Parts: sequence; structure tokens; C-alpha cells
Amino acid sequence: MPRRKAALARVTNEIFPRILLTSAKNVSQIVLPSDWTGNASLANQHYIEAEEQLLGGEPATQAFRRRLLAKTIEGPTAHFMDETSFKDLGLSDETLRAVKEAGYETPTPIQAQAIPYVLMNRDIMGGAQTGTGKTASFTLPMIDILAQGRARARMPRSLILEPTRELAAQVAEQFDIYGKYQSLSKVLLIGGVSFEDQDRLLDRGVDVLIATPGRLLDHFERGRVLLSDVKLLVIDEADRMLDMGFVPDVERIVSLMPKIRQTLMFSATMPPEIRRLANQFLMNPKEITVAPPASTAETVAQSLVVVGHKEKRQALRTLLRNEDVRNALIFCNRKRDVSVVQGSLKRHGFEAGSLHGDMDQFQRTDTLEAFKKGEIKLLVCSDVAARGLDIEAMSHVFNFDVPINADDYVHRIGRTGRAGRSGRAITLAAPDEKRYLDTIVKLTGVEIPRLELDDIANVDFEEEEGGGSRRRSRGTRRRNGRSSENTATSDDVASEHRERKPRRTRHETPEAVSEDDNSSTPTGLGDHVPAFLLRDSK
Repeated sequence: MPRRKAALARVTNEIFPRILLTSAKNVSQIVLPSDWTGNASLANQHYIEAEEQLLGGEPATQAFRRRLLAKTIEGPTAHFMDETSFKDLGLSDETLRAVKEAGYETPTPIQAQAIPYVLMNRDIMGGAQTGTGKTASFTLPMIDILAQGRARARMPRSLILEPTRELAAQVAEQFDIYGKYQSLSKVLLIGGVSFEDQDRLLDRGVDVLIATPGRLLDHFERGRVLLSDVKLLVIDEADRMLDMGFVPDVERIVSLMPKIRQTLMFSATMPPEIRRLANQFLMNPKEITVAPPASTAETVAQSLVVVGHKEKRQALRTLLRNEDVRNALIFCNRKRDVSVVQGSLKRHGFEAGSLHGDMDQFQRTDTLEAFKKGEIKLLVCSDVAARGLDIEAMSHVFNFDVPINADDYVHRIGRTGRAGRSGRAITLAAPDEKRYLDTIVKLTGVEIPRLELDDIANVDFEEEEGGGSRRRSRGTRRRNGRSSENTATSDDVASEHRERKPRRTRHETPEAVSEDDNSSTPTGLGDHVPAFLLRDSK
């Protein structure tokens, strides 16, 4: 009899709060742990008690949670939280103090909806566009959940998976800001940092482990980390995990964790594969969507400039001079073009840095810090920076190339117009990029207005698409020595340089190889230019 009472007490205190939150009042579908031999009908007997336990706390918190649960049954919750404060969400006084000191008073819609459910141990499937405060929606309640308990060596109590180093580092910064009044230990497992330093931190015990999938599996295979004690898992930017091919790694990582855990998954888009993962990883999750999938923020003013490929850099410089640019991200589709565009901007007097996947972690960190401090006004980057970079008051985003993936457009321009601020997003499109624009318009449902530049030859897709193709063909013949044109553009020269890697003369500089557009003199040929290249063709 004492054993049965003890078992019943364990079920009531440990399992039924979980049953409440995973069953959505459908106790007939409850699957109890394998070591429990009791009757599932007991759930009915203890359901109300568990609910009252979960709804405990301050009267304002109880009232808000009851309203939230009622709205969950009745319909969407997005429109009843206009006057919600962080205090209503049930956060601890320590966390509220840190939030206030950070300058925030009112939660965003995703925070107002997600935080109470996370505190009630509910699995979450969150759909939110970038810039909506998604990161705080799981970091804030995690701080309070983990405040009680003690970490053991090499056995983290919680795990946050991020697709990139930059995202992981920013989440770690959030814990520093909001968890400063809680004594939680955290470890950041990302590439570019020595294994030995990370091992020493893991040996001390970890409350919050923030990691990229590859580096986490490296540590696991070396026997330096165990995941059998993870009680709370966060999979952030799940659609980006899918795009980057991390899904098999994520599936393996999840298989190493306890079956009974709380899991939070966030994604800006909800393709079928993400739905499959949610069904695989989550237990009857509460789905929260604060904006239509793949929508763009209303605070971002979008514009489109249609120019030829050869005029893009000149058009970019014109925009940078004409626009009131406080700071800006400039996105290129290819890593090799990042350096070319950055070099062009620096030669014309602009303060510009670069960020792409081939840089080591220390370079990337230093560049980001310089950009955040305002030491660098412009940051030319590949899509490695498109997800999750939270730069305060970003004024502009420039797409030097139209992103091939329409989802990436949403994430790129989501770097500006954050937290209710206004922002500007301008896309430079060549005639042969129209098909990518069409997919973006189809995805977002928003037609991007055209912007005309006075000193740039603006073109139309219809009339220039064929001409652009013909110009590219002539450029190809020129590289083969059969062109009738008498000039070489920097784009052609730079491309030839990358493909052939010609030997430079002693006095030739890298700038000579990739010198900017619109020069009438052939470049990249050393100090001497053959006369036949300077002669007009007949």
C-alpha cells in the first residue's frame, strides 16, 4: 500500500501536469511512461487539481492564463493582449527586473502568447517572422524554469539548437541580459572555438547549452557531453535547419534525449517537412502563429530598382548617397561576390565590412562587434547573416542580388523594421532575375514598388531581358578574343580572374584585377595594355 501511494503521488506531481498540457483535455489519448502500471483514467480524477496547480501565482497571472486558455478554446489569441504587460505573463521578479532594465515594458504578440504556455510546460510550435521578439519568447521562461535545480557535469539541463554560429551567439547574449539576476550556467558550442575550452565549461555543469548541430555531435562522439538529462529542448529557425541540411543531425540529437521532455520549435515558414518534424518531436503542441507564414513586416518600406548587372554597383553607391542610411546590411547571393562588393565600396570611400561563411569565428565576431558599435556603417554579407541578427535600429537592407529562395527575401528584409521601428529594404534586380522576383511576390502577396534612379539607366524586364542575354553572349566572346567591343567591364575581368587565376606582375595590385565598373580601359592586364585592345573596332 505505501508503494502504491508513493507511485500515485509521483504520477500526480510529475506526470499529470505533463498530461494536462499534452493531452488538450483528451485524456483518452494519454500514453503513460512504460514504468507506470496504473490506470489512465486516474487523469480524470486529478485533472482539475493539476490545472489549478499550473494556474497558480499572482492573481493577475491567474486571470491572464485563464483568459489565454479560454481563447485557446474559442479561437485566435492575437487580438486580446493589447494591454498585456510582462508581469501578467507569470515571470519571476528577478526576470522582470532584468527585462525592465533592458528597456522593455510590453511583450510582443509572440511573447505574450508563448511565454505562459512555456511556463506551463506545454510543447510549442511557433510560427513567427523575423523581428517579432521570438528569441525572448523562449529565453525568458527558460530562465525561470531552470532557476530551480542543479546541473551535473557534462549533462546539460536544457538545449537550444541554432543553425548558425551568429544565431547561437545572440541567444547566449540574451541569457546574459535577462538572466543576470539568476545564477544559471550556460555554454556555447559552436565551430571556430577550441574543443578544450568548451570541454572545461561542460565539465563544470551546464544549465543552458546553446549549440549548432555539428559541433554538438562532435562533442557527443568524443564523449564530452551527454543528453540524457535534457528536460527542455528548443529547435530554433527550423526551416533554416531544413535549408542547410541539418535535419538528419537534429533527428539524431533528439533521439539521444529523454522521451519525456518539453520541446519548443520555432520556424518562420511551415513547409510540409517542418510539419513532419513537429509531429515527430512534439507532443500535442500548442501552435502559435503571430503573422501569416512568410509575410513581410508592415514596418518595412520595400523598393525595387531594375538595372543591368554591370550597373549594380554604381546603383548601390547612388542609393547609399541618396538614402538616409544610418547602418545597412548588403546581401549577396555568393560568398565570392561579398568581397568584390565590399572592395568596391571601400575604394569609393564607404566604411564597409564583410561577413560570410568562409571567415573564421574570430573574424566574424570582431566584424559583428564593430558593426554593432557603429565602427562599420555597412556590412556586406551572404545569407549566413540573414537569420536572427538583431542589430538595434537597423535602418536599411539592400539586396545586391535577388535571393534565389523566396523565403530568404523575407528573412533578409526582416533585419530592419524590427520591434515596431520603421525600416527600408531596397532590391537591385537585373532583367534575368525576374523569375526570382515573381516567386517572392507570389510568396509574400506584396508587389514591390519600382524606384527610378536619375543617374542610372533604369530598364524594364520585358524589353531588356533579351538584350541582357545578348550582352552576356558578347561578353563571353570577348573573353575568347572574338568580341567586337573595345572595353572590358570589371564584372567580366573579376569573373575571369576567379576562374583562370592569371599570374600577376610584380607591381600589379588586387584592386587592379577587380577595379570598379564603367572603366573604358581594360584592367587586370598588368602595367602594359596592348595597343590592339585600345583600338576602336570597325
